[in-house]
Amino acid sequence: MQKTNMFKGATGRVFMLICAMYFIEYVDRVNLSVAAPLLKSELHLSNTQLGVALSAFGYCYATFQIINGYLGDRIGPRLMLAISGLLWAIGTLTTGVVGGLSTLVFARMCVGLGEAGTIPNATRAMTNWVPAPKRGFAQGFTHAAARCAATVTPPLLVVMFPVLGWRGSFMALGCVSLVWVTVWLFYFRDDPRTHRGVTRAEIDFLPAYVGPRHRTAVPWWPLIRRIMPVTLVFFCHAWTLWLYLSWLPSFFVGEYGIELKHSALFTSGVFLAGVVGDTAGGMLTDAIYKRTGNLNRARRDVIVCGFLGSLVLLSCVLFVRNTAVITLCLAGALFCLEATEGPIWAVPMDVAPAFAGVASGFVSTAAGLAAIVSPLAFGIVTDMTGSYRVPFVMSIVLLLIGVGLAFWIRADRRVQSSSESITSTQSLEAQP
Repeated sequence: MQKTNMFKGATGRVFMLICAMYFIEYVDRVNLSVAAPLLKSELHLSNTQLGVALSAFGYCYATFQIINGYLGDRIGPRLMLAISGLLWAIGTLTTGVVGGLSTLVFARMCVGLGEAGTIPNATRAMTNWVPAPKRGFAQGFTHAAARCAATVTPPLLVVMFPVLGWRGSFMALGCVSLVWVTVWLFYFRDDPRTHRGVTRAEIDFLPAYVGPRHRTAVPWWPLIRRIMPVTLVFFCHAWTLWLYLSWLPSFFVGEYGIELKHSALFTSGVFLAGVVGDTAGGMLTDAIYKRTGNLNRARRDVIVCGFLGSLVLLSCVLFVRNTAVITLCLAGALFCLEATEGPIWAVPMDVAPAFAGVASGFVSTAAGLAAIVSPLAFGIVTDMTGSYRVPFVMSIVLLLIGVGLAFWIRADRRVQSSSESITSTQSLEAQP
């Protein structure tokens, strides 16, 4: 199956619909960081208070990952993603009418509650709609769509603010999310074989359908043992990612004195590198798997190389003062960091296809915890030190820890749905 087939037919349209979800939800996720300087001024917030607001998203995002993934495994991703989209749309709409810190925190928690169900259930959906040898590419490309949103959101909002104001901009973005929910409900089906547009040729490429688990007990302990290494690795990844998502515009404004409209261009350039990195990493992990037949090496090696490259380039923040050079260093660091998204998110599909929602929920919980701690830590440290550079040291250390943890990932050992034993598998539904 060629890569281009990922975008053809009914399966391709479903895949692009999932990519659209990643794009839209990430616009609603990072829009607050772009508007942060305006909200900080209008609502009279300190950096610490702004950090509280930025991290509020993570409170519900972290808490409900496993719960939403479990529910998706039980009732299917079609309904769960519709509910999720409705919740984050309401949160985005509410942001447009906030009057202070407390209401802003509430709105962001609502966005976090909705988006907590997206990655686990999108992964659950792709388990049935994407061939096994293309899982790395699929995960990398969907996350590339998310980083594309992070790329276009800063200049998009800078254009929207003078026309709609920052409040009107949030209202408009919330309406776009509601449109996606409607299309998803009408077009998607949990089982590809029940979709009117799916052809027999497409079905032949797909793995056996794994339906909702109404009665099958989740093998919690074997699942936790197998998924915990990649969960810890992703926490190290997500800490740095949230530093980018939450504080990058403020970093350029506060450390270099760049105007907000210009900082949006620098921020977009950095996130563009992340878009390329997501896709490249997903293609690379699939290529290694196809060439070597070693699934564990295909996932682990890309993660290790990506983390090492990211921490080396990220360290330039500590001594580089030239704006253009530091932008290139940050872009290169994000490229390397994002190259690990594909292999990381392919692991839950590899080791637990029958419980992909719950497994992805564990991994996504790590992102939620990082979303709480990382933005808040950045705000506190900058208030204490007066420097926007010092918080990057924590990211460098965590990336180094992530390199060591990556060697504990065993993507080639699958959690069995019929027992609580874990066995090594020679084939994952299809050989490359």
